Amino acid sequence: MADLLVLAILSVFQGLFEWLPISSEGISVFLMVNVLKLDPGPALSYAIFFHIGTMLAVLFRFRSDFVKFFSGNNGQLARMILVATFFTALTAIPLMTAIREFRSGELVNALIGVMLITTGLVLRLPGGGLRSLYELKLAEVALLGLIQGFAIIPGISRSGVTVSFLLVRKLNEEHALKFSFLLSVPAVLGAVFLDSFTGSFPKGITPFSAVVVILITFIIGYVTMDLLLRFARRANFSAFCIILGTLSIITAIILWI
Repeated sequence: MADLLVLAILSVFQGLFEWLPISSEGISVFLMVNVLKLDPGPALSYAIFFHIGTMLAVLFRFRSDFVKFFSGNNGQLARMILVATFFTALTAIPLMTAIREFRSGELVNALIGVMLITTGLVLRLPGGGLRSLYELKLAEVALLGLIQGFAIIPGISRSGVTVSFLLVRKLNEEHALKFSFLLSVPAVLGAVFLDSFTGSFPKGITPFSAVVVILITFIIGYVTMDLLLRFARRANFSAFCIILGTLSIITAIILWI
């Protein structure tokens, strides 16, 4: 998949969908497997690579928090991010390895469908409260990391499940969203590094197309972040995920037949 126009279109989708609890990775993989006819493994590698630009948007948006992190001025936040990232790796690495073994597009469609429905059900969980981020116990942070690791599965919305977990633990919404975004940076960096280390880095990405993809996802992601987050709080994405997941399962059944 070396067509620059196709990469640009998928980059636009990533820049927009990353801030909505609908699994931008799941949508990207579904499109690449069914429309572009990529195998599931390479499709997952492209989907991971598309996250670099939106990760940079998060870094820029929360740059003051990361400056505190690296300067050592916020030791508690640093510990929480490190603990969550460690436990994310425990679930994400074996799951990522297993997904790469998939060869059937129909099976991937079914997986995406089931995971989207799961995301939709998770989004229905009640939650929210007055707890501050710094009131979280390390055991809660570790469990959050384990849950975040499952977002490597296409169809599981990382932001959806992490924010939902934090709201169930009675965090206020602002802190839940912020911590979820902060955790996304080491998660994406880890996934990209693992992809490169295992030789699974997208073969159709040239240096020029890489710059284009990263710039598009960064610019669109940064510009639309606040607007789409406000929209996400008002819209019923639970129903959307369940409907989209059902359609993905139906697609899998049709292709199987």
